[in-house]
Amino acid sequence: MARVAYLGAAVAALAACSQDAEVSRAVASAERATTPYAPEYLGIGTRLLDGDLVAFDVEMTGARGNADVARYAECAAARYALIRGYGFARHVRTAVDKRGEVWEGDATYVISDALPDGLATIDAEVVVAACEENGIPTI
Repeated sequence: MARVAYLGAAVAALAACSQDAEVSRAVASAERATTPYAPEYLGIGTRLLDGDLVAFDVEMTGARGNADVARYAECAAARYALIRGYGFARHVRTAVDKRGEVWEGDATYVISDALPDGLATIDAEVVVAACEENGIPTI
């Protein structure tokens, strides 16, 4: 009987923790929704690593997280591919760091004239159009 009571108390405690976690997630979500998104794009640097392998260094402030920095780098990669006469790129990796208020991204892409193999591919024209529509600068 004591085990049943203990089990019941444990279940009640877990339920309370779960409710607290739900409240915390809801508060965090509401704070993100009310915080204005006002990014400032500080610049893009490119480095040709090897043939069709290109690195993009981006800096910005006002990012909401890593995804905003990665998107900025993707916009740079898409425009770079078009400038070089290619229509596609494949994402290799992105590293993001935050120093004070400045977010830094270091992304690597393979550019190509045909749709490359892999899941992380982009159609450069489509991505550049979306970036322009969303106010994200490209090269």
